[in-house]
Amino acid sequence: MDIRQQKQYKILLIGDSCEDIYHYGVCERLSPEAPVPVLKQHKTEKKAGMSSNVRLNLESFSIDVDHFHNTEVMKKHRLVDVRYNQHLLRFDEGEDVAVESFDTGKLSAISNRDIDAVVLSDYNKGFLTNDALAHICGAFKDKPIFVDSKKQDLSSLFGCIVKINEKEFGSLTDMPKDSSFVVTLGERGALYDGVIYSTERTEVFDVCGAGDVFLSGLVFGWLENREMPSAISFANKCAEISVSKMGTYVLTKEDIDDLCV
Repeated sequence: MDIRQQKQYKILLIGDSCEDIYHYGVCERLSPEAPVPVLKQHKTEKKAGMSSNVRLNLESFSIDVDHFHNTEVMKKHRLVDVRYNQHLLRFDEGEDVAVESFDTGKLSAISNRDIDAVVLSDYNKGFLTNDALAHICGAFKDKPIFVDSKKQDLSSLFGCIVKINEKEFGSLTDMPKDSSFVVTLGERGALYDGVIYSTERTEVFDVCGAGDVFLSGLVFGWLENREMPSAISFANKCAEISVSKMGTYVLTKEDIDDLCV
C-alpha cells in the first residue's frame, strides 16, 4: 500500500484511557522473605495507553483526531527485567474508582459532515455504556464506525466494523446487528469474512498495545482504499512492528516510511 496521504482525514475517537508505566530493571537475586525475584529498578517510562495509544497511532498517519475519554486516572504498572525482556508483574491502579460515563450530549459539537470515521476503543471500564454505544451508532450511522470492545454483550452496536481478538470473540454472549468482524488471531493473522489474512513471522518482544496499533492501521488502511482485505493486510504489518518492540508502541515516521510498497 502506498500510504503517502493526499487528504488529511478527521476521526472521532471515543474510549477508555489510561497511563502505562514501565519499571525497567534487572533481577539478580531472590527475596529472603519469599521465593520471588527482586527487581533492581534502572528507569521508569510513562506512556499513553488504551484509547490514548490509539489516538497517538492515528496521529502518526497525520490524521486529525477529536478524542473523548475518561478524566479519572487509571494506571497499569509493569515490571520488566531488561536482561531477558521479560514481564515479571503487572499491577493496576485506579480501577477501584467509578468511571463517569461518556456524556453523549458532547457530540452535538461534532459536525457529522466533517468526520471521515468514528473509532470506539472500549476497554469496558465504564466510560462507554451500552446506551452510549447505541446513541453513537445512531448519530453516525452514515459514517464507518470501527469498534474495539472488551464487552461480551455487543447487542447495542449496529452497522459497525468490530475488531476483536479470538478469545474475546469466543466469549461473546450477544452479537451486534448488521456488523462485520475482524478477528485477530495473533501470529496467524486476522480473520475476516471467512478468509484468514496471514502475517509475516516476527520475533515477539511485547504484545502490549499491539491491538491498538492494529486498529489504527485498519482504520487508516480502510480510509485510503475503502477495501477491507488490503486494510487488514496493512494493519497486520503495523502490528508486526508493534510486537517487535518493548512497551506500548507508537508508530514512527520511519515505520510508516517502511510500510510503503
